[in-house]
Order: sequence, then structure tokens, then C-alpha cells
Amino acid sequence: MKKIGFILLLCPWIFFAQVEKEKDTTAYEYYIIEGDSIPRTAIDLNEVLLLHKLKFDSREDRKRYLILRRKTIKVYPYAKLAAERLQVLNERLATLKSKRHKRRYTRMMQKYIEGEFSDELKKLTRTEGQILIKLIHRQTGKTTFELIKELRSGWRAFWFNNTASLFDISLKSKFDPLNNKEDYLIEDVLQRNFQSRTLIRQEPAIEIDFLKLTDKWLNAENTESNEGSN
Repeated sequence: MKKIGFILLLCPWIFFAQVEKEKDTTAYEYYIIEGDSIPRTAIDLNEVLLLHKLKFDSREDRKRYLILRRKTIKVYPYAKLAAERLQVLNERLATLKSKRHKRRYTRMMQKYIEGEFSDELKKLTRTEGQILIKLIHRQTGKTTFELIKELRSGWRAFWFNNTASLFDISLKSKFDPLNNKEDYLIEDVLQRNFQSRTLIRQEPAIEIDFLKLTDKWLNAENTESNEGSN
């Protein structure tokens, strides 16, 4: 992962006034917020993405999806946290003037993140590790190889990538749900679990149009089915 630092959050007190709804002789609804009357004709709602019903051609397909879902739910929080730490670190580095102070801070964060995550990450299986690498790209916009290269050196990144290759894991892997069906299924898992609030949504660093992706892959499946029946 790239430069990942402590999360330094300021938590100001937030006061919410009691909301009281009243009606007058008009068709408007009024909400009393801190003594002010605000006429509203509608209530703002969060955007909801309508997801298609899952269908599987066989029990094996369903089993593979459920395994993918379990692994994706397990590793997504690590990718989310990596993106959060990356943002905080970059903001911190922007406040440091000298290269010496930046290098010192980066080394400190490197030791911190290795101590915080190394034991947990060692427990991941090969497929879980590959999913995590793809999700890190989804959340940061950079491959794990690029992040290691920036944090350490190109030579270290090269050797890390070749070591990972022994386990069939590429640190250069990108998240590409438009051209890779497994990546699309991973995105499907994420969207469903964002809606169920099993996972906390974090906007991706790369452009993803889930409805467009769904149309593509469903149409591809329908085309294959029609060709197989002819």
C-alpha cells in the first residue's frame, strides 16, 4: 500500500434541533428547525440503486458467487481503510516543507501500517489477496505495485511483484468490471452489501457505472443463451 498514516479526525460537537412538523391551511408542510419555518413540498431521500434479481445457471455458479461474496466482504474494509489512510497521509505530507521531514514521516507511517496490518493480511488466502489488490485499485485509483513503488522504490516493488507471482497474485492488477466478469460480480457484491449496510460505502477513485455494467453483462449472458439454444 502507499503512504498510509494515522487517521487524525477532529470531531466537533454537532447539535441537532428538535424537528417539529406543522401544517397550515396551504398544501405545504413546514419543518421547524431552530425557530425557522422552511416550506417544503417533498422530503429529500437518499438515492437508491435498483438491483436486478440474481439468477444462476447452475448450483456451481451460485456456489462460486457465494464464495466470492464472502471473500469480498472480508477484504473490502482493508481497501477502504487504505484509501482513508492514503488521503490523510497525503494531506499531512502537503503541510511538510522539507524532503527530510517527508521521508521521516513516510518511514514512520510505513512501520505503523506494517505493524497494524501484517498479521491480519498474512491470514488471507491467495484469492482473498487478489481481490484485495483489485479493491485497493478501486478505492485509491492506483495499483498496489504503484503504491509500493511510491512508498519505497521501484526495485522493491519489482521484487514484491515477482514474489507475489509465485502465488499467482499480481500487484499490478486493476479493477476492471467492464471487461472482467469476476470484477463485475465483485462490484455486484459491493453494491448489494452497501444497500444492506453490511459494508460502509466509500466512493471509488475510478469511474464505475453499475447500471451500464449490468446491462452489458446481462445482455452478454442473454446472447450466449440464445446462441446455445440455436
